[in-house]
Amino acid sequence: MIVTNVTTVSGFFLLGFSDSREWQILHALIFLVLYLLGLAGNFIIITITTMDLHFQSPMYYFLKQLSLLDLSSLSVTVPQSIHNSLTGSGYISYAQCVLQVFFFIYLSWAEVAILTVMSYDRYVAICLPLHYEVIMNPRMCRWAVTAVWLSAAIPGTLCTATTFSIRFCRAKIIHQFFCDIPQFLKLSCSNDYLGGIGAVAFTAFVGTFCFTAICLSYVQIFSTVLKMPSAEGRSKVFSTCLPHLSVISFYISTGIFAYLKPNSDSPTAWDIIISMFYTVLPPTLNPIIYSLRNEAMERAVRKLLLSDKFPGRKLVLSCCPEIATV
Repeated sequence: MIVTNVTTVSGFFLLGFSDSREWQILHALIFLVLYLLGLAGNFIIITITTMDLHFQSPMYYFLKQLSLLDLSSLSVTVPQSIHNSLTGSGYISYAQCVLQVFFFIYLSWAEVAILTVMSYDRYVAICLPLHYEVIMNPRMCRWAVTAVWLSAAIPGTLCTATTFSIRFCRAKIIHQFFCDIPQFLKLSCSNDYLGGIGAVAFTAFVGTFCFTAICLSYVQIFSTVLKMPSAEGRSKVFSTCLPHLSVISFYISTGIFAYLKPNSDSPTAWDIIISMFYTVLPPTLNPIIYSLRNEAMERAVRKLLLSDKFPGRKLVLSCCPEIATV
């Protein structure tokens, strides 16, 4: 990757994983596979929860919103990274970087918020089953989803405005595969970065509040489940809740670790790999995690793939003939 006159260009240079052409091609192929898997998995969940009348409950309504967020989140960072690796140029314009930061923060916050709503939905379903239909009525669900999509604009706008209001005194080289706020703060002049740190701290505070709410919901859920006399009932509840808890733990823990650890002046490939655990892998794995122990979802996916109306039916059957015999 050739980087020249980086202090005079208006945009930035994303260094990515390596300067080696072979590693760049490998990175592009891996990201392309993950991107296609993420798109396919989330699109299937959106299709099933929209068209199948058996998946019209609040739980699947929120799952559809999560899949929409995952589709959007993958499209914010991955295509640009694939393009940069294939072309060998890490350049990204100033406007593209601004938009990438805004939508990354916006979608990340929206995902944390929808996961919080989903944990409350599971709490009501398990701890207050007689009141579930009253509390989680269609109007309440629509209001919750609307609040998620609208509230995400606040941290997105705040972090983007404070980040790009600072002056960049160092070479505009970002040791990441996408425009990441901690990397921008390292390029700032003197104390210009304080505003950006304040915005990130505010977002982290709100995120901690959501995480606390999720933990409290699951404390109540598990205490209720352990009191159930039926082992089969406990197993059924755990199979519903554990995928959600896995998604939350995986997504939030890796994000917190990446953003709270001290920034190094000499970032390593390991730092970039860690960022994959909260940018690329969760949106790709969410469809698998949510359908892995959900028999109804597995049957619906199989039915969709075998349907004559599904455009990829022949390809699926040729690659996986065992599906037709299930």
